[in-house]
Amino acid sequence: MSIDIDHAREMIKQALGEIKKVYVGKEGLVKLSMATLLSSGHLLIEGLPGTGKTLLAKTLARVIGGTYRRIQGHPDTLPSDMTGFHVYRPDGSSSFVRGPVFSNILLLDELNRVPSRSQAALIEAMQEYQVTVEGVTYSLPRPFMVIATMIPQEYASGAYGVVETLIDRFATSLPSLYNPPEEELEIVSRSDYVLQPPVEQVLTPSDVTKISELIAYWVHVEENVKKYIVDLVSYLRSSRAVLYGPSHRASVWLYRVSRTLAFMEGRDYVIPDDVKALAVPVLAHRVKIREEFEVESVTPKSLVEEALNRVPVPK
Repeated sequence: MSIDIDHAREMIKQALGEIKKVYVGKEGLVKLSMATLLSSGHLLIEGLPGTGKTLLAKTLARVIGGTYRRIQGHPDTLPSDMTGFHVYRPDGSSSFVRGPVFSNILLLDELNRVPSRSQAALIEAMQEYQVTVEGVTYSLPRPFMVIATMIPQEYASGAYGVVETLIDRFATSLPSLYNPPEEELEIVSRSDYVLQPPVEQVLTPSDVTKISELIAYWVHVEENVKKYIVDLVSYLRSSRAVLYGPSHRASVWLYRVSRTLAFMEGRDYVIPDDVKALAVPVLAHRVKIREEFEVESVTPKSLVEEALNRVPVPK
């Protein structure tokens, strides 16, 4: 059964309203998490502990009526701690114990405390929505979204680097900073609701999948807007300050998430402002700056903003 366009938009609006019952401020992050979910993508959040990252993931799962699992990043984390493992019996039979990846919303807390071998175990799950354990492939539930958090490298003692191929699997990325004092006062007032948020289910996992399909079918992207996306990415790749730039996957995600944002804003077409709003969340985490430019305070975000200022905007 298909979902009516107006009904789909109303459900998204209600879902965002439910999240805001318990999640104070950071409306951009809340909206981006929903847009990423409806685009079938994954979200990377960088921030210090206690800035609401776990609460956002749990609340999003509750709002869509999906299963939620959490993995705490640690140097001892094994691939099987995420994907699962087989248990063998004396008679030769075996059974598969499913890991936390078998969920709709998976929170991987402190991704950069997970060793690279275990990080690699997520790549198949995030890209192909399946995992292979001892030669046997298991499909993951849909939707499947990873929300990973990272402690900023300058504050994370003993942290690992996150492998580039895994970073590139995240459709979007955004920091989670401390709330201003007036919002922190509201956070304190709502603190009794953190463990059991008074949030109602608005969507089902099936609804999320249907809305994603509806957006892909219904929202139009003009050729000049597609070219604008490619021009932005090409500008970053050609910058002298960039060691390596965004992949083709970045262009695809900027296209897809812009389409979802347009739908959430009530349009059946993407405008350049949609692309501009998402350029930093989609592109910045995929840009590696050369060391000689890092010492001059050039950052991935500043380069993306430079591209937005210099690349001609289609009319």
